[in-house]
This record gives sequence, C-alpha cells and structure tokens, in this order.
Amino acid sequence: MSPRNGRPPSKNPKIHETRIRMSDDDIEKLEYCCQVTGFTKADVIRKGISKVYEELKK
Repeated sequence: MSPRNGRPPSKNPKIHETRIRMSDDDIEKLEYCCQVTGFTKADVIRKGISKVYEELKK
C-alpha cells in the first residue's frame, strides 16, 4: 500500500466558517494590511481577533 499523499493533518484545524459583510472602506483597509504584511485576509482577521481578545482580558 502506498503512503498517503497530500498535506499532513493540522494540529489546529480550521473547520468553522464565518461570513461577514464589509464596507468598501473596510475592504480597502484589509487589502492594504495584506499587501504591507504579506499575510492572507484570514490571517489579518485572525490577528485582529487575537488583539481585541488580549485587550479585553487585561
């Protein structure tokens, strides 16, 4: 039997999806953040969630 091909399973699988509505201004800001940092849109959003969460936990 041949070994499994493909990506190895993630230690933190992203199995949940959320859909949001954004204004043109929000999209421009998100795309700017992606261009400057090189992160994906999902990464920028996750970092934003983490930042707000950490501020609330203080």
